[in-house]
Amino acid sequence: MTIGTLLLVGAGGFAGAILRLEISQRLKSIHTFSIPFATLTVNLIGSFILGFITGASVSHFILLLVGTGMLGSFTTFSTFKFESIQLLRKEKKKALFFYLILSYGGGLLFAYSGLLLGKMLL
Repeated sequence: MTIGTLLLVGAGGFAGAILRLEISQRLKSIHTFSIPFATLTVNLIGSFILGFITGASVSHFILLLVGTGMLGSFTTFSTFKFESIQLLRKEKKKALFFYLILSYGGGLLFAYSGLLLGKMLL
């Protein structure tokens, strides 16, 4: 691994983490949802963007900066799992089911839509 790779991924990771924090805080200040809407939102956005840059066949430079770095810190699988367990422990089964369907199904749909759009536009 080169220093350039480390810098690209690190810079992207820094930007993605800041973006995630900002979006999450804004969404949480607007309304309280029965599901973890902030995590769902960033994960769906990230799925779409990753699909898009993959479909657009961007350079290795952009894949490292945006795909690995920015989206790696912007999206979150661990928080998604933790929040799912919290819903289960609180016995909010309908909210959990809705969250899981939207997260997994929506993630696939958003990634595939981004992939198709990326192929069409570039």
